[in-house]
Amino acid sequence: MPANASLTWDTLARYRLVEILAFWEGRVVAAQLGEAFGIGRQQAQKVLRRYREQAPGNLTYDESRRGFLPTADFQPRFTRGRVEEYLQLLGAHADLDSPFAGLGLGAADTESLPLPSRAVDPHVVRELVKAARAGRRLEVTYASFRNPAGEERILVPHTLVFAAGRWHVRAYCEKHRDFRDFVLSRFRGVPEDAGEMLGEHGRSGDEAWQTRVEVRLIPDRRLPAEEREMLAVDYGMQDGELALHCRGPLVLYALRELGVNPHHVEAEPRAQQIEVANREALAEWILWA
Repeated sequence: MPANASLTWDTLARYRLVEILAFWEGRVVAAQLGEAFGIGRQQAQKVLRRYREQAPGNLTYDESRRGFLPTADFQPRFTRGRVEEYLQLLGAHADLDSPFAGLGLGAADTESLPLPSRAVDPHVVRELVKAARAGRRLEVTYASFRNPAGEERILVPHTLVFAAGRWHVRAYCEKHRDFRDFVLSRFRGVPEDAGEMLGEHGRSGDEAWQTRVEVRLIPDRRLPAEEREMLAVDYGMQDGELALHCRGPLVLYALRELGVNPHHVEAEPRAQQIEVANREALAEWILWA
């Protein structure tokens, strides 16, 4: 991605939004820019026109879809072309690099650890987003440890989620007849529309997803009192306890993010540091052995 040092912050932010929506959703219109930046239709259209001047060959107007679509030769110019940039816009994970970062506002003497980004095909994301919004079924080929080459599935996606260091989609699987998580990087080929969903298989029909669960965390009780107090400050605990609230299917992911293994207690308490205070109440969500 070039430096784009000659562009103002707001102009660069607008170009980045154009690029992210076009690349990951497969379509961008003036109304989206107007809503995002609080600008009028004419000004939004001017942004699109100037973007096309800055990145010729990236967008083409489609009369039938009444919007600008990415061309086959689309090359990100103001973004990195990473799925995190799009999904961060959905508010899924506040810790990811913002698509509006890197505008010359960096702080001195800071460093972040670069982690590998899983390969996610924008064509896959576009179809998942489209199906989720329209309540459609998708025929997909999905790879797993049981079938590394991939197998055919019919899914009804409803939510994109970042958890445990990777992106996945929450979807109803017609093969297993329940809602499951599917890692975005394991889709093979481009999903194809399979018609309207059959029954209540959207977000509202996912009872587990609609269930809010409280996870209560405390410092490992095997530690000395002064070390427990230190950890309580580290995690912003109140009265020695931290209450997290998340959707049922995300409980296990949350514990993994915190380094808490629900199936194994570390022999060294300093290695574990924190533990779950209400683990019996969470048995349904973390599959205690």
